[in-house]
Amino acid sequence: MDLIDAFLDSLWLERGASEHTLAAYRRDLNAWCAYLAQQDAELTAPPDGMLSTWFDARRGQGYQLRSNARLLSSLRSFYRWGRLNGHVERDPLATIRLPRVQPGLPHTLDEDEVERLLSAPDTTTAMGVRDRAMLELLYACGLRVSELVSLTLDALNLRQGVVRVRGKGDKDRLVPLGDEAADWLERYLRTARNEMMKDPMRPALFPGRGDKPMTRQTFWHRIKAHAVTAGITKPLSPHTLRHAFATHLLNHGANLRVVQLLLGHSDLSTTQIYTHVAQARLESLHAHHHPRG
Repeated sequence: MDLIDAFLDSLWLERGASEHTLAAYRRDLNAWCAYLAQQDAELTAPPDGMLSTWFDARRGQGYQLRSNARLLSSLRSFYRWGRLNGHVERDPLATIRLPRVQPGLPHTLDEDEVERLLSAPDTTTAMGVRDRAMLELLYACGLRVSELVSLTLDALNLRQGVVRVRGKGDKDRLVPLGDEAADWLERYLRTARNEMMKDPMRPALFPGRGDKPMTRQTFWHRIKAHAVTAGITKPLSPHTLRHAFATHLLNHGANLRVVQLLLGHSDLSTTQIYTHVAQARLESLHAHHHPRG
């Protein structure tokens, strides 16, 4: 466990890995350690072939290729770090290969569905105004839910029409709001926020209980409730509006590099998945509207 802790500390210090990423690495390494313990083997020197045997056993238990591929990535990072720092003599994954996993296309909403979702909150109430402002901001800026709920008052500049977002690796980016989101945020700040907070001087832009920042889980429950109101039956995820943001920008001609910057992706390859979504949408439109489609 000390070795795993040291590895995770290095990920945090050197790469700025998030708590979510560190927790995922810890789960993967703990699962591998538990299997090794059953076989009376050591983490620093697993016998040849043991990892392949474990993967075969996991497949027999119903684990999918994607799950094993993620697990392999975690272990590969750990043993690479272990060799560089003198904790292991050889990399037991050197000869392990899994078939390449094609990234799945994210679930998204079309523009009409987004409009229905954004219009779902009851804006005659303070909570409804808050939810409408959050949904508008989420879609206008393509934020992660974690980025949205962690926003503070000083991150918002309505006069300039931008919001400062702290993303993965504690990297900041400025994202334009758009008129609609800015209008709802102005209304929220002028009325609903003061009504909902005991101390409006607290920094959380979108407070939950006790004037503390709303949790991701709470906002996710709010999204699902509004989706029911809007009559949306598609599978949703906390990233649904982020996916819609990227897809709709590309559908309307935005440059992929610009979308990458707005999303806060460090690597363009991460953003390229949305080109598949946009291409599928274009093919569907062509088939539906072209006389020879």
